[in-house]
Amino acid sequence: MKKVVVFGAGLVVRAHVRYLLDHGFAVTVASRTVSKADAILDGHPNGTPMAFDITREPERLATIVADHDLAVSLLPWQYHPQVARACLDTGKHMVTTSYVKNEMAALDAEAKEKGIVLLNELGVDPGIDHMTAMKVIHRVQSEGGEITTFQSYCGGLPAPEANDNPYGYKFSWSPRGVLLAGLNDARYKRYGKITEVPGRELFDHVWKVDVVIEGVPTVLEGYPNRDSMPYTETYGIEPRDVMFRGTLRNPGWCAAMKQVARLGWLGTDGMDGLEGRSYADVTARLIGADDPSDLRAKVAARLGVDAGGPEIANMEWLGLLGSEPLPGPSAPVDILTARMLEKMSYNPGERDMLVLQHTFMAEYPDRREYITSTMIDFGIPGGDSSMNRTVGLPAAVGVRFVLEGRFTKPGVIVPVIPEFYEPALVELERLGIHFSEKVEVAPSV
Repeated sequence: MKKVVVFGAGLVVRAHVRYLLDHGFAVTVASRTVSKADAILDGHPNGTPMAFDITREPERLATIVADHDLAVSLLPWQYHPQVARACLDTGKHMVTTSYVKNEMAALDAEAKEKGIVLLNELGVDPGIDHMTAMKVIHRVQSEGGEITTFQSYCGGLPAPEANDNPYGYKFSWSPRGVLLAGLNDARYKRYGKITEVPGRELFDHVWKVDVVIEGVPTVLEGYPNRDSMPYTETYGIEPRDVMFRGTLRNPGWCAAMKQVARLGWLGTDGMDGLEGRSYADVTARLIGADDPSDLRAKVAARLGVDAGGPEIANMEWLGLLGSEPLPGPSAPVDILTARMLEKMSYNPGERDMLVLQHTFMAEYPDRREYITSTMIDFGIPGGDSSMNRTVGLPAAVGVRFVLEGRFTKPGVIVPVIPEFYEPALVELERLGIHFSEKVEVAPSV
């Protein structure tokens, strides 16, 4: 029986682990909170919970990896290179769901030399987005067409009936990661022009995105997701008009988070003297006010917005102008994370939703095609969330393919090659994760 060690026991691990157990693998879940590993494994005879904290005992990492056939890192992205190094040193394969950073890319030559598969970007975004995009791109290219426009939007959101707070959002994965993504710089091409976006201006670049959710035409808002331009090389395309990868949210998120970020609530540096203080005290300090009295007016004046407008109302709903005591952390973003988790988590029985939509313009000698490829997936009330499934299952399929010898290409790999994505998409379709595709044809101009 092949053995897999999964590092991490967060919000996207359960479906991943259950798939591996159901397909005959022995799975160790290594987590600093062993009770979470116990809950995920739920007493399965081939499951082993393990207490492990990579920040406190990194010397154990190689020993743990060596005792398994493959390691899955579902830890925060900065720990993936450590796990990859342990895999290379012990001759084991690895799967992650995160973007390939420079530290990981630098391991490519060594992985190829040693015949080790380091399979990355195998979640939903990145992951399913790559595979479904490449399916269309390769088909267009094989028919003699050229991709002149590529847009891709993805977002994890509450299902319509669970969308009941003014931010239009609930947390189905790393809350801190969601918030800090609001500080990322971005770059994209629109109308043939490349635009550079500093993180502080991210929420100023917002577009309406039309989708149909359970038969209802719906307008979401999309904003840039990091640097889109390297994906011209990854995908093997050179769109002359649009190259854009974006994040989806319900309307109002960008305007609300822009003002939260402007106040400094996404800051990562700790603040002294917060014992016995309130959220209002932190907000007052962030704007340089001597005290939190008349804070609504002071914040509105600092931001240049209407004191009676939705931006301030949203902050009040969240409690950032209120007298409730702080939860413990000292960095603003960690305080905000704790507060948002308290106010913006899913209730029992509520569904989350994952929306992923690609649009392409493909030009042929005799025609143009406008192609829309859409996935809308819902969580299972009382079962796995959509985020859990759409992140965890692609990675689990990758583990299975590697350990069954169905995918053996060594190196630092992302899932853009047909020998991986074609069977992987078939398996995901079997698991209920599927795309609908619409093609509109017009004469060539």
